[in-house]
Amino acid sequence: MKISELYSLFTNCNGISTDTRNISANSMFFALKGSNFDANDFALQALEKGAAYAVVDKKDLKKIDNNRLIFVEDSLKCLQELAAYHRFHIGLPIIALTGSNGKTTTKELLNTVLSQHYSTVATIGNLNNHIGVPLTLLRLTEETDLGIIEMGANHQKEIELLCEIAQPDFGLISNFGRAHLDGFGGIEGVVKAKSEMYDYLNHHKKVAFVNFDDPIQAEKTEKMNRFGFSMKQHMGAKVQITKAYAEPMATLEVNHTLISSNLIGLYNCANIAFAVTIGLFFNIPIETIKKAIENYIPTNNRSQWIEKGEQKILLDAYNANPSSMEVAIENFSQLGGTTKAVILGDMFELGKFSADEHQKIILKAQLSKGESFFIGKAFFENQLPGENTYFFETVADFLNYIKKNPLKQSTILVKGSRGMALEQILEYL
Repeated sequence: MKISELYSLFTNCNGISTDTRNISANSMFFALKGSNFDANDFALQALEKGAAYAVVDKKDLKKIDNNRLIFVEDSLKCLQELAAYHRFHIGLPIIALTGSNGKTTTKELLNTVLSQHYSTVATIGNLNNHIGVPLTLLRLTEETDLGIIEMGANHQKEIELLCEIAQPDFGLISNFGRAHLDGFGGIEGVVKAKSEMYDYLNHHKKVAFVNFDDPIQAEKTEKMNRFGFSMKQHMGAKVQITKAYAEPMATLEVNHTLISSNLIGLYNCANIAFAVTIGLFFNIPIETIKKAIENYIPTNNRSQWIEKGEQKILLDAYNANPSSMEVAIENFSQLGGTTKAVILGDMFELGKFSADEHQKIILKAQLSKGESFFIGKAFFENQLPGENTYFFETVADFLNYIKKNPLKQSTILVKGSRGMALEQILEYL
């Protein structure tokens, strides 16, 4: 079946489904494969549950006489092609963003600001990969004014692929940090891979939103159509941030307007600045931008303040890499509080860099005030001796310890990679 024919069927469906546990009535079901499943095996079940069609790529299903089964060579590739076809035909502006740290927070802030004046569709959660991006694009409708597409990657050429699918008119890179080093092959690989965003925008003569205080961003976009901000009076920036500080909430001043957020740490100032800059680019009044940002409350374990009794816990357990760990520790060490503790979990996808990067974080934490608790195999196997420093191979080992030795510190930081699920320790603190 040609993609144009499939698209004709899609336009009469109620969106896309990929999970038989959540089938939307009259949807188009795509049978995707994972490491431990093949959704082709559930295609008939999807039809029984209300899907209008099921797109499959398992040859055995051809034996079944059912005109609601649509056979293709590769269901995933077909999903991506359908998304690109839809994006092209619907023709509305797309803003794409990637980066090592802060991209999901930036996306949420950006959506909060732009939705004040426009009908927006944005990536839900962090569905930002080769499956999530097509699914977001296929949620765009004729009523949508702007699409906001988050793009994640852990290997070269992934951002290039996602840009070819999403065809963005605008793009930004939040930063270049030491994340997914195993897949990228080091920090140079990170810069090269993330810069595939710039390559696409430049080739298609589109617009890059830029943090002019980042020398890599400033240099790589020098000959591009760009619009950006600076907190250091960079002459090339159209938006000048006259104040930026965190005491402890990130706060900016722009156009004589002070914007106080509910986000912890100086490192969130750049995320906020991107949202302010893009809001101004799309002609949203600064007072409207201020109200939107000040009303935004972080969720999903991202820089959340949680109070339990007399303790204040900064929960940042959504994700972690060496760059985000460093700034989190630096920010935490600057916060008030008479006694402090940091509880840090392993950082994933570091490959051959893992031992060195985990030891750097141990040293960083040891230099900050208070006790340091490290959880996970990588920290445990690369531990360094130090005063008030404790290592636990598993979360269970840590929980057994604090049941007998309750933490009494007034301020506690909890941070680790998503796979560590450190939020589970909250009830024991």
